[in-house]
Amino acid sequence: MQQRLVRGEAAALGELYDRFASLVYGLAYRVLGEEDAAAGVTREVFAHVWEHPDAYRPKDGPLRAWLAALARQEAVRGLRSRHAAAGGPPEELEQRVRSASAAARADYIVTAMPPTLRAALELAHRGRRTYPEAARDLGVTDAEARRRLRLGLQLLSTATPLPPPSGPAGLGGGR
Repeated sequence: MQQRLVRGEAAALGELYDRFASLVYGLAYRVLGEEDAAAGVTREVFAHVWEHPDAYRPKDGPLRAWLAALARQEAVRGLRSRHAAAGGPPEELEQRVRSASAAARADYIVTAMPPTLRAALELAHRGRRTYPEAARDLGVTDAEARRRLRLGLQLLSTATPLPPPSGPAGLGGGR
């Protein structure tokens, strides 16, 4: 795909857009909370890909992750710009950026995880199923349902980084 983009094949950009536009838009919307702004970020991300196809380095990770990072960066840039124009306090902005980034990362993790893990999490969370109920609905053993839920939750736990240590050394985790 990247080689086709480097050669200037518009069809490659169309295929990339068809495949990843909903991911980019969803992440941008999660950060910005506005449809028009998220659509603008989506346009900016794919314009960047078209203008700089060599910026993606496969050795650094999957194309999907690179596009998600571009979407997040562009959306956060837009959020900071809007916040600066409104004259809000910087602490409020940074908290919103952290929250939106964690939510966007969680959304990305859920959409990127294998369907078997996603199905188990959806049954447990949205369907309020227990392990045995989820296992029955999925057609797997209780142990397999527990394994899938555990793996899915472990992946989701990476979405929100631990807060920085606070307080004096020895009290509350200061380092």
